[in-house]
Amino acid sequence: MIASRGIPSKEALWLPPYNKVKKFQDENERVTRNLFTLEEVIAFVFPPPYQKRYYEIGVKFIKELIKNKGKLTSNEIVSFINSNKISKATFYNRVLPRMRRVGLIKIEREITQNLNATKKGRKLKIKISRTFGNYLLKIADSWLAIVDEINASSFLK
Repeated sequence: MIASRGIPSKEALWLPPYNKVKKFQDENERVTRNLFTLEEVIAFVFPPPYQKRYYEIGVKFIKELIKNKGKLTSNEIVSFINSNKISKATFYNRVLPRMRRVGLIKIEREITQNLNATKKGRKLKIKISRTFGNYLLKIADSWLAIVDEINASSFLK
């Protein structure tokens, strides 16, 4: 067993106290129709007080994905990095892996071969993904089912 030193930051989501975020439920704990903005959603993945630069890059990148109908190719990614003056190391080693790990994006590789040369390539293709939302919904639905079961059993007694 590994001695606990807390949750590694690369494997954690930031959940500030529920009363410090936009109101999402009424006094009877019924969900309201308020939605979090893109910036508010990305803040759960890259909390601005702790990862301000990653947060800024994450928001810009998802906006770029949205602008391009949810898909970006290698050339478009390079253009995004250059036009926003982002460190390639930060983007490819910190921001992109985290967005992939939590399910915000899907990364695919296209194998290409230049017929005029011996060089092979594995071009990157990034797509926006529903996995992040589905993952959190499954957790939330499971918790609500547990609470509903408790409430139903105590009502019957």
